[in-house]
Parts: sequence; structure tokens; C-alpha cells
Amino acid sequence: MTQTTPPALANPITEDDIAHYLSITPDFFQRHAELLAAVQLTSPHGNRAVSLQERQAEMLREKIKGLEHRIMDMVRNGNENVLLSDKILRWTRSLFVKPAGLSLPEHLVLELTMQFSVPQVGLRLWDVAATHAGEDFAKPVSDDAKLFANSLTEPFCGLNTGFEAVSWLSDPQSVASLALVPLRLSNDGAPGAAFGMLVLASSDATRFNSNLGTDFLARIGEIASAALSTMR
Repeated sequence: MTQTTPPALANPITEDDIAHYLSITPDFFQRHAELLAAVQLTSPHGNRAVSLQERQAEMLREKIKGLEHRIMDMVRNGNENVLLSDKILRWTRSLFVKPAGLSLPEHLVLELTMQFSVPQVGLRLWDVAATHAGEDFAKPVSDDAKLFANSLTEPFCGLNTGFEAVSWLSDPQSVASLALVPLRLSNDGAPGAAFGMLVLASSDATRFNSNLGTDFLARIGEIASAALSTMR
């Protein structure tokens, strides 16, 4: 008698089939609870074998640890935002109590440097009133710089790649990163044309990196624009 080999299954069971079956049959391990202890897996923390239950516990501990790190990041970011908000409040308040002997633009720049510990801050305004034409903050600015400021819909942060605004600073050669904040007023809710620009600079290439959030810089720009609009 000739022995015949049973035909191969047309659609052999795959690992995906098994995973799908277990996902739609949650009571499988209730009926076969002994498998939870019998199945042995390799621990990611060594070469020892662990049970399915122990491996699941390890995964939960890792997930909890990751969530704890996220919570700590959120708390740290929240604390940093509170500190920044306090600094903006103190800086804004200082604009109302300008000491005698300093012009408003000079005082604004000085307070930015002190309140936010920025190594260098520069400012240029254009189309100012004739009475301010001889001031440092009203020195000539190229049309390219004006167009660039007008094109910014939000503050720019990044490496110093030769921006004209760097030349407004006392030590331009030391600038590695900078923030450029356009100054403009809104007209019926729509942003108006830029009439100036603030430059905040540092010799630290990471101080004003391109991933830095610009919300607080935008608030600084709005306050500075309102205060400096009196120069026009």
C-alpha cells in the first residue's frame, strides 16, 4: 500500500492570524491561565527567561516611567513659562516708569537686556518723527532689511548667517544665534507694515535655536510696538 502525504494547507496559519485570534478572544487566557506562567520570554534587561505575566509587568513599569518623565517635562515647562511671564510683566511695568535721562527706546533695550539676561539687544526704527531723526535707533536701514522685517509673520530664531541686523549690535563678531522680532501695529485686526525690528543676540549657538517657541517673543514684539509707536 502506498502511503500518501497529506496535502499542505492552502492557507497556512501565520503569526498575524494567531495575534488576531487572541485579540478577538480575550477570554482565551482565562480558559488557559496556566499558559501565563508556562510561556517563557527573554527579558530586555538581561538574558534570563521570564513569564508572560512578568514581562507584561515590566512593560507596564516602563510605560509608567515614560509617563512620569512626560509629567516632569510638563511641570518644568510650566514653571519656565511662569518665570517668563513674570519677566515680561516686570519689563512691561518698567516701560511706564522710565527714568529721566534715557529715551524710551534706550530704556526698552536696556530693560530687555537685564530682565531676560540677553547679552546683546539692538533696535532700529524707520519712518520716525523728525525730532528723533538723529538718534541711534533711527540710523539708516537698508531696503532689504525693511523688506525682511515686513516679511516676518512671527519672530525669527536661528543661527547668525550674516543678517544686517547684527551690525546694529555693539559686538557683532561674537553673535552665534539671534532672534529677530518685527515691530508693527495692527490695523482693524490685520497686521500693519513693519516700522522697526528688535534683535536679541547671544554668543551661544543654542540660545536662540530654530526649535525655540516664539510665543513669548511675539508678546515682547507686541508690547514694544505699542510703546515705540509714539516715536513715529
